[in-house]
Amino acid sequence: MQVVLLERVEKLGQIGDVVNVKPGFARNFLLPQNKALRATQDNIAYFEAQKETLMAANAAKRGQAETQGKKLDGQKFVLLRQASDTGILFGSVGARDVVDAAAENNFTIARSAVRLDQSIKNLGVFDIKIALHPEVVVTVTINIARSKEEAVEQFKTGKPALRQMEEPSAPRGRGRAKKPEVEFGEQVDDQPNVDFPTENSAA
Repeated sequence: MQVVLLERVEKLGQIGDVVNVKPGFARNFLLPQNKALRATQDNIAYFEAQKETLMAANAAKRGQAETQGKKLDGQKFVLLRQASDTGILFGSVGARDVVDAAAENNFTIARSAVRLDQSIKNLGVFDIKIALHPEVVVTVTINIARSKEEAVEQFKTGKPALRQMEEPSAPRGRGRAKKPEVEFGEQVDDQPNVDFPTENSAA
């Protein structure tokens, strides 16, 4: 299917480009989000007539995104979560959690702007891409930890703060150690040999 792009789409083209895409990608993503129009003669003519207006609107949005991006880029957010001693989360962290963490620090971003292909299920420090505009992408860092103290440690090391399982120590014995049991007739080294009297020697 051919479409005419109304904005830059990564790995696809710039505003005004006529490109070939899969029908499902067009119907499910490009067309519903007003990122493109079907490349019919009428739509191409409409784009050409509105090109200057569309370009000006895109430039204004890009400028706003760049202003926001200068403040947001490089920000670090801490997310406190419960997890096992091996660092596996009791749950997961997704795009909505990133949006909420940004909001707690007075940053407003859309959920669709968070480029997170799959949920995070481990403790640690992660860099997340935020697309404020098709032409403005910044990076924030999220630190998923069990406590503020562990978050500080993770920022320093860049690694998850895992709790080490302590091996149980052997119990200490009380009093003198027991001597090993000896079967009848076996000689023990630390015992003297004793000749017991017989009937002939006693006579």
